[in-house]
Amino acid sequence: MQEFNSKLSDFGLAKAGPTGDRTHVSTQVMGTQGYAAPEYVATGRLTAKSDVYSFGVVMLELLSGRRAVDKTIAGVDQNLVDWAKPYLGDKRRLFRIMDSKLEGQYPQKGAFMAATLALQCLNREAKARPAMIDVLATLEQIEAPKQAPRISLSEHQRLHAPVRRSPARNRTPSNVTPTASPLPSVRQSPRAR
Repeated sequence: MQEFNSKLSDFGLAKAGPTGDRTHVSTQVMGTQGYAAPEYVATGRLTAKSDVYSFGVVMLELLSGRRAVDKTIAGVDQNLVDWAKPYLGDKRRLFRIMDSKLEGQYPQKGAFMAATLALQCLNREAKARPAMIDVLATLEQIEAPKQAPRISLSEHQRLHAPVRRSPARNRTPSNVTPTASPLPSVRQSPRAR
């Protein structure tokens, strides 16, 4: 991550395979250690839910500030998912996995929502993981405070589109001759308007 711009690679493994609810079975498991879904490692079967698992690992990395696999740490704590999973669903203990560089300066409700989402993505049962569209919806809820009204992308684009004026609107109609005002031009103060 550079200036909080994430740089991801080795994702979208499921895109290379079949579409829809179909799966792909590989004879050689590929991918970066720590990101591959358990069912993919065990069977070579790749689905869209495999990518959801991998995304859960990335979320966990963002929350904790640790890598998916840290070989400098001994034992079970080496694997980020195994180390963090017991804390993800517990509001009182979540701070134990949060990146210490944040020094506690983060919205606790948002952190817990993100941790809960990561936990759902990391479910050992692929069918129990959310669809990526649901992951996106949850991330948008975390990002936008409840007080702010939610608008659709098309509505946002409509509201923020540049105003285009037709040249015809700014012209005087051809059958009307502009006349000078009989009154002298007086600049009104903002209160007089």
